[in-house]
Amino acid sequence: MLKYLIQVVQNLLSTAILSALLAAFIWKTGDAEGKEKKRFLTGAAAGSAAALLVAVLRRSTRLINREYLNTAVLSLAIPGALFFIIFLWVFQKRAELREKLSAWAALLTGALLLYALPTIFLYPPEFLLPGQSMFTTDFLYKLIGFLGGLLVVVLAGLGLFAGAGALPLFKVKIVLSAALLVNLVHQLSVIVQFLLARRIIAVPRPVFRMMVWIINHNSVFLYLVMGLSFCIPLLMGFANLGPLPAARNPAEGRKLRAGRRAEWRWGTVVAAAYIIAVLSLTVVKSYNERGVVLTPAEPMTIIGKEIIIPIEKIEDGHLHRYNYLAADDIEMRFIVIKKNEVAYGVGLDACDICGPTGYYERKNEVICRLCDVVMNISTIGFKGGCNPVPLAYTLRSGNMVIDTENLEKERNRFK
Repeated sequence: MLKYLIQVVQNLLSTAILSALLAAFIWKTGDAEGKEKKRFLTGAAAGSAAALLVAVLRRSTRLINREYLNTAVLSLAIPGALFFIIFLWVFQKRAELREKLSAWAALLTGALLLYALPTIFLYPPEFLLPGQSMFTTDFLYKLIGFLGGLLVVVLAGLGLFAGAGALPLFKVKIVLSAALLVNLVHQLSVIVQFLLARRIIAVPRPVFRMMVWIINHNSVFLYLVMGLSFCIPLLMGFANLGPLPAARNPAEGRKLRAGRRAEWRWGTVVAAAYIIAVLSLTVVKSYNERGVVLTPAEPMTIIGKEIIIPIEKIEDGHLHRYNYLAADDIEMRFIVIKKNEVAYGVGLDACDICGPTGYYERKNEVICRLCDVVMNISTIGFKGGCNPVPLAYTLRSGNMVIDTENLEKERNRFK
């Protein structure tokens, strides 16, 4: 239950915040005929529909590579955000360019949803293991966590939309621009991370260390977006501290008081949603990840420059971990798991993204210890994503044989 609450909030809240702010801006500046609002809603619907299609294809086929798709989407979203901010501050007052501004907002919102929603759509199919019934406590807990996360995200978005609608346009523009810039930096780091993992680019050591810090503190960007967007309810609250405008009649007075009460309620909703989100990503996440300890290394035989592991020891389909002492007394770990009748997944107990934090087995699933991503066991032994760094092996005379030279080449990963 807690896993899905955390993941929904972590993966979707930033997109919900930005979409709500974009929607509030369009609603405040849209024409009387509602064309700009319809254009925005069309972009959001198109992004959501495309995300659902991507989720279905990822679930049922191998046509979609998540990393390549995300990189392509972000390659559109980044210039989209830049152009939107430029239009927002330079051309927004020119009526002939206002239509382009709403088009950029629709495109940007669609790209944000296409990036975030496929992962969300793929969570429900994970609730049931093969042969398991829906009428179980485990399924109910997972569903409650998933829906709880969605509720937090939706309430935060609605609260921001309502609050931004009550503020002057200039203040909304400042908050929206700042939040988009923070998210843009995050998107750039995701692309650089992908290029580094694929070894398409090389960067100086200080830049690489900075990227490692960003990867290990990914939630910082979400907290920054939350902090900036929380200026909306704060500004709304300060504005409501003063006396109500003079009413021309009792009916108008009641309307003004009702509007102020509604603004206070929406501000409270945003604050409560953010408190729950922060607790989910800190206290709850720490509690959920407690006690994850790597299993001890199993014995193996080293003859010359070859590691010998009897096949009979790794036939059970479970994760097996081994230690190897490399040059400079660097202790390395690698893992082995049987994937099917003819193939094994063999790799370092480390990946290009999360480093040597390791993997563990939980309910017949292989999990990254740092980011809690579930590995597709059939892809262990291949490059990409959070997969273990592949390690070559051969089968000979009933044994798995691994060349120690291949381990030595990667020893710096465990420094």
